[in-house]
Amino acid sequence: MQCQFRLRHRADFERVRSEGRLWQHPFLAIAVAPNTLGHNRYGFVASRRLGGAVVRNRVRRVLRELARLSTPNLKPGFDMTFIARNAIVDQPYSKVQSALEDLFKRAGLWQEEVQA
Repeated sequence: MQCQFRLRHRADFERVRSEGRLWQHPFLAIAVAPNTLGHNRYGFVASRRLGGAVVRNRVRRVLRELARLSTPNLKPGFDMTFIARNAIVDQPYSKVQSALEDLFKRAGLWQEEVQA
Protein backbone atom coordinates (compact mmCIF):
# COMPACT_ATOMS: atom_id res chain seq x y z
CA MET A 1 0.00 0.00 0.00
CA GLN A 2 1.38 3.39 -0.96
CA CYS A 3 2.48 5.75 1.78
CA GLN A 4 -0.12 8.38 0.88
CA PHE A 5 -2.89 5.92 1.80
CA ARG A 6 -1.52 5.11 5.28
CA LEU A 7 -2.17 6.75 8.62
CA ARG A 8 1.23 7.16 10.25
CA HIS A 9 1.01 9.81 12.96
CA ARG A 10 -0.40 9.43 16.44
CA ALA A 11 -2.53 12.55 15.98
CA ASP A 12 -4.27 10.97 12.98
CA PHE A 13 -5.09 7.81 14.94
CA GLU A 14 -6.39 9.88 17.86
CA ARG A 15 -8.53 12.04 15.56
CA VAL A 16 -10.13 8.98 13.96
CA ARG A 17 -10.78 7.47 17.37
CA SER A 18 -12.27 10.64 18.89
CA GLU A 19 -14.16 12.11 15.93
CA GLY A 20 -15.03 8.91 14.12
CA ARG A 21 -17.55 6.16 14.63
CA LEU A 22 -16.68 2.60 15.67
CA TRP A 23 -18.06 -0.66 14.23
CA GLN A 24 -17.17 -3.94 15.91
CA HIS A 25 -16.85 -7.59 14.96
CA PRO A 26 -15.40 -10.46 17.04
CA PHE A 27 -12.27 -10.45 14.81
CA LEU A 28 -11.68 -6.71 14.52
CA ALA A 29 -13.13 -3.24 14.86
CA ILE A 30 -12.95 -0.30 12.48
CA ALA A 31 -13.09 3.35 13.41
CA VAL A 32 -14.07 5.64 10.54
CA ALA A 33 -13.86 9.42 10.29
CA PRO A 34 -14.24 11.67 7.23
CA ASN A 35 -11.19 13.41 5.82
CA THR A 36 -10.77 16.32 3.41
CA LEU A 37 -8.82 14.29 0.86
CA GLY A 38 -10.15 12.65 -2.27
CA HIS A 39 -9.03 9.19 -1.16
CA ASN A 40 -9.14 6.91 1.85
CA ARG A 41 -6.33 6.47 4.35
CA TYR A 42 -5.86 3.38 6.49
CA GLY A 43 -4.22 2.68 9.84
CA PHE A 44 -3.63 -0.68 11.48
CA VAL A 45 -3.45 -1.48 15.19
CA ALA A 46 -2.25 -4.84 16.51
CA SER A 47 -1.49 -4.77 20.23
CA ARG A 48 0.97 -7.00 22.04
CA ARG A 49 -1.94 -8.99 23.46
CA LEU A 50 -2.26 -10.67 20.05
CA GLY A 51 1.11 -12.37 20.40
CA GLY A 52 4.70 -11.91 19.37
CA ALA A 53 6.01 -9.70 16.59
CA VAL A 54 5.58 -12.40 13.95
CA VAL A 55 1.88 -12.82 14.79
CA ARG A 56 1.22 -9.08 14.95
CA ASN A 57 2.99 -8.44 11.64
CA ARG A 58 1.08 -11.25 9.94
CA VAL A 59 -2.25 -9.81 11.14
CA ARG A 60 -1.27 -6.34 9.92
CA ARG A 61 -0.17 -7.73 6.53
CA VAL A 62 -3.48 -9.56 6.07
CA LEU A 63 -5.50 -6.47 7.01
CA ARG A 64 -3.37 -4.23 4.79
CA GLU A 65 -3.87 -6.53 1.79
CA LEU A 66 -7.63 -6.77 2.38
CA ALA A 67 -7.86 -2.98 2.63
CA ARG A 68 -5.86 -2.61 -0.60
CA LEU A 69 -8.12 -5.03 -2.46
CA SER A 70 -11.29 -3.43 -1.06
CA THR A 71 -10.32 0.15 -1.93
CA PRO A 72 -12.07 0.22 -5.35
CA ASN A 73 -15.35 -0.81 -3.70
CA LEU A 74 -15.21 1.80 -0.92
CA LYS A 75 -16.52 5.34 -0.87
CA PRO A 76 -13.59 7.80 -0.93
CA GLY A 77 -12.82 10.50 1.60
CA PHE A 78 -12.46 8.58 4.88
CA ASP A 79 -9.75 7.74 7.38
CA MET A 80 -10.08 4.21 8.78
CA THR A 81 -8.37 2.51 11.67
CA PHE A 82 -8.45 -1.29 11.81
CA ILE A 83 -8.11 -2.63 15.36
CA ALA A 84 -7.28 -6.34 15.48
CA ARG A 85 -8.74 -8.52 18.23
CA ASN A 86 -7.41 -11.77 19.69
CA ALA A 87 -9.91 -13.91 17.76
CA ILE A 88 -8.35 -12.89 14.43
CA VAL A 89 -5.03 -14.66 15.07
CA ASP A 90 -5.83 -18.17 13.82
CA GLN A 91 -8.59 -17.30 11.36
CA PRO A 92 -8.27 -18.13 7.66
CA TYR A 93 -7.97 -15.29 5.16
CA SER A 94 -11.50 -15.84 3.79
CA LYS A 95 -13.16 -15.43 7.18
CA VAL A 96 -11.27 -12.22 7.87
CA GLN A 97 -12.24 -10.96 4.40
CA SER A 98 -15.95 -11.64 4.97
CA ALA A 99 -15.76 -10.00 8.43
CA LEU A 100 -14.16 -6.89 6.94
CA GLU A 101 -16.72 -6.67 4.13
CA ASP A 102 -19.48 -7.00 6.72
CA LEU A 103 -18.03 -4.11 8.71
CA PHE A 104 -17.70 -1.96 5.58
CA LYS A 105 -21.35 -2.64 4.70
CA ARG A 106 -22.54 -1.83 8.22
CA ALA A 107 -20.53 1.40 8.11
CA GLY A 108 -22.15 2.36 4.79
CA LEU A 109 -18.82 2.48 2.97
CA TRP A 110 -19.25 -0.49 0.62
CA GLN A 111 -20.32 0.14 -2.97
CA GLU A 112 -21.40 -2.95 -4.91
CA GLU A 113 -20.74 -1.34 -8.28
CA VAL A 114 -17.21 -0.23 -8.96
CA GLN A 115 -17.18 3.22 -10.53
CA ALA A 116 -15.04 3.52 -13.64
